[in-house]
Amino acid sequence: MGTAKKIAHYTEKSSWIRKMFEQGEKLKKVYGEENVFDFSLGNPDLAPPAKFNEILVQLMEEKRSDLHRYMPNAGFWETRKAVSKFLTEERGIGFAPEDVIIAVGAGGGLNIVLKSILDPGEEVIIPSPYFVEYDFYIDNHGGIAKKVKTKEDFSLDLDSIADAINSNTKAIIINSPNNPTGRIYKAQELKELGNLLMYYSQKIGRPIYLISDEPYRNISYTGDVPDIFAFYKESILVTSFSKHLSIPGERIGYVAVHPEIQDKIQLIAAFTLCNRILGYVNAPALMQRVIPYVLREPAPVKEYKKRRDLLCSALSSFGYELIWPDGAFYIFPKSPIEDDKMFVQILQEERILTVPGSGFGGPGHFRIAYCISESLIERSLDGFKKAIKRARG
Repeated sequence: MGTAKKIAHYTEKSSWIRKMFEQGEKLKKVYGEENVFDFSLGNPDLAPPAKFNEILVQLMEEKRSDLHRYMPNAGFWETRKAVSKFLTEERGIGFAPEDVIIAVGAGGGLNIVLKSILDPGEEVIIPSPYFVEYDFYIDNHGGIAKKVKTKEDFSLDLDSIADAINSNTKAIIINSPNNPTGRIYKAQELKELGNLLMYYSQKIGRPIYLISDEPYRNISYTGDVPDIFAFYKESILVTSFSKHLSIPGERIGYVAVHPEIQDKIQLIAAFTLCNRILGYVNAPALMQRVIPYVLREPAPVKEYKKRRDLLCSALSSFGYELIWPDGAFYIFPKSPIEDDKMFVQILQEERILTVPGSGFGGPGHFRIAYCISESLIERSLDGFKKAIKRARG
C-alpha cells in the first residue's frame, strides 16, 4: 500500500459530504443539472454582493505592481487593522490589529490554532453533531477529539461537557450557528459554558481554550448571535467570509483572540509561525486587499429564510420530524428509518442528494443544505414526499 495506513483509513470512513457531492456530479451528467436536487454541500449558489465585484475590478484597474506580492505571514497590516476595527465595533471590546491573523479560510484558521496549542495526546471537546472535519484537524496535530452529546434540541449539554473535562483537556470547539443543525447557542448557554471553563481552568491550573468556529454568524434568523468574547476571556474566534459573502472558493478568513487572553503574545506568534509551516503561508493577497471594503456587507438572510420556511413547512407536512434551524443554511431532520445511510440512499433514488447524520456524529438524522435555488427546492418536494412514504412502507 502506497498511502499511510491512517490516511487510507480516513479516506475510507471520511467525508460523506464530498461523496454525495461527487455522486451528484455523476447524476447531473445523466439526468441534467436541472433534474438533480443537490442538497449535499454547503456551497452557496447566490452571487457575492455587488460591492465585492466592484472592489475586485477597482483593484485590477489600478494595475499596482505590488498587488500579488508576498505579505507578512500574519496578513497585511491594513487588513488586520480593518478587521480589528470591525470587531471592536461589533463586539464592544477593544481589539488591536495584533489580535488578528488573516487565515486561509476557517479550515486553515482552525488548523493553525490547533497546531499552536496542542501537545500530543491532549484532548479537544466537541459537542455532537459537529462538522466532521474537526476530527481530522485535531488528529493532524496530535490531539484527541472527545465528543459529547448535545440535548434533544441540539443545545449544549453542560453536564456532559463537565463530565468530559479532565486534566488533559486543552480546548472545546463550538460552532454557532451550527453545521449541521442550524442551532444558535443562546447567551445563557454561553455564559454557563464560560463559567464552567473558568472553574475548570482554575482547577487544572491553565486555560482551557474556547474556540468558536463562526463562518455562519451573519446568517441568523433570530437576530444577533451571542458573542463568546462577552462570557470568557480565554476565547479564540475562527471565521470565514465563504458563506455569507458566497465566496467559498476564495478561502479567506481570520483568527482573532480575546484582547485579554493569557499568553497573547506567544499565541499570536505561534499562529503566525503555523500559518507558514503548515504550508498555508499567507491567505490570498487579492482577497486580503478586498476584505477591508466588504466587512459590513450583509448576508442574504431573507433569501435563505425564505428557502428554510418553504422546505421546513413542506417536510413537516410530509411527516418528517425536524427542528427549524436558527441560522446557517442546514436542516437536520430525523431519518424516518433507523438507518440514516439507507434513507439517504432512498432519497438518492429520487435524485435528491443529502448527507447521512452519521457523518456528523448524529446517527438517525440526515443533513439538507438548502443553499440551492428556490425553484430546485420546490421541484424536489415531491421526491421528499415519495421517499418518506417508501421508507415507512
